[in-house]
Amino acid sequence: MHKFVLLLQPLDGREGKVKEKLKKGQIFKMERRRGLYLLIVATLSIVSGAEGQLVENFYGFTCPNVEFMVQQAVSTKFSQTFVTIPATLRLFFHDCFVEGCDASVLIASPNGDAEKDSSDNISLAGDGFDTVIKAKEAVEAQCPGVVSCADILAIATRDVVVLAGGPAYNVELGRRDGLISKASRVAGKLPEPHFNLNQLTTMFANHNLSQFDMIALSGAHTLGFSHCDRFANRLYSFTSSNPVDPSLDPEYAKQLMQMCPQKVDPSIAINMDPVTPRTFDNEYYKNLVGGKGLFTSDQVLFTDEASQRTVNDFANNAFEFNGAFVTAMRKLGRVGVKTGNQGEIRLDCTRFNS
Repeated sequence: MHKFVLLLQPLDGREGKVKEKLKKGQIFKMERRRGLYLLIVATLSIVSGAEGQLVENFYGFTCPNVEFMVQQAVSTKFSQTFVTIPATLRLFFHDCFVEGCDASVLIASPNGDAEKDSSDNISLAGDGFDTVIKAKEAVEAQCPGVVSCADILAIATRDVVVLAGGPAYNVELGRRDGLISKASRVAGKLPEPHFNLNQLTTMFANHNLSQFDMIALSGAHTLGFSHCDRFANRLYSFTSSNPVDPSLDPEYAKQLMQMCPQKVDPSIAINMDPVTPRTFDNEYYKNLVGGKGLFTSDQVLFTDEASQRTVNDFANNAFEFNGAFVTAMRKLGRVGVKTGNQGEIRLDCTRFNS
């Protein structure tokens, strides 16, 4: 709880003018002491550690230019490689779903046992980490020890969405950086490429995200890429009677087989969106309607009747998708946040302060 005191100008002994106003029927109660200040106390609840509240413009007094500094760092990194965009977006999602949005995924461990070292996170592109680290360095130079790495990651995520042509939105801030980062705590907390709709819905519900939110957030797959081994089973071993997943568009399946032949280097990457892979748009949903979802967990959003209508709506209305995505991203940003003494403001995003 923070209190701000606004000081009005002293009366400077202008009692005579006030008396004239009193005679005209304006009622004032005044203390006739020269130099009297009127104090107006405004109480603003910025963050309550117990409730885990976040607010926009949290750093309005302590680091007012933080969003501009992060945006500049993100733009610089983007000018070096497009991978900055999908890598940062994916990093934010993976961070929030494990320990909450607390930058625990950024911790580097000499023993290889930090959150980022888990098998589910090992494929996170280094450009996402570098984006946040560079932004943190820029912010620390101007506002040392003030802005958390978790907040910088949240801001940077919004910025990469905008750079890709997606919707702008205000980012709620006030997160603290987490104090735990363990690879052993990741398993079972991130959606798998083979998940069905019920599994996806349940996992997102655990974070107070609805099925509608989940479908909207899945639209982030309009950007980025995946390695062949993450979906090869859909091409060569889906079932004994149907080696190729029948929900795949046949021509799309052939294209994937050409790019990912059996025993190919598993590190080869394929665009999640085969049509507009560098643009944030609603093409992802159009792809699902056409049988061109890369993962089973993508295509099931259309093949399952419970979610098909939402996919069709997003495919036909980019404005509706953008609005749903913004709402879901703001809700995602509130997952498991630490405030007050629940965390710290890391000086280096890759290590705890002590």
